[in-house]
Amino acid sequence: MAHPHLDYSALSPEERLQLVEDIWDSLAQEAPESVPILESHARELDRRMAAFRADGQPGRPWREALDEIEAGLKRRGE
Repeated sequence: MAHPHLDYSALSPEERLQLVEDIWDSLAQEAPESVPILESHARELDRRMAAFRADGQPGRPWREALDEIEAGLKRRGE
């Protein structure tokens, strides 16, 4: 596959972020099997899924987790 040269140096940071978002969205439209995944990432996903299945706990509500994060930030003065 040829790698086209794209000169993005003239783009503003906001425009470059939009370009990255557009590329990411185009990847999301592809079939999952067409997007390569590193073997180390696949192993980590397998490890996490196995840990989840062994634990059996579905997690906790997002609001509870966010409240804990925000409380920790407040304690640290952030």
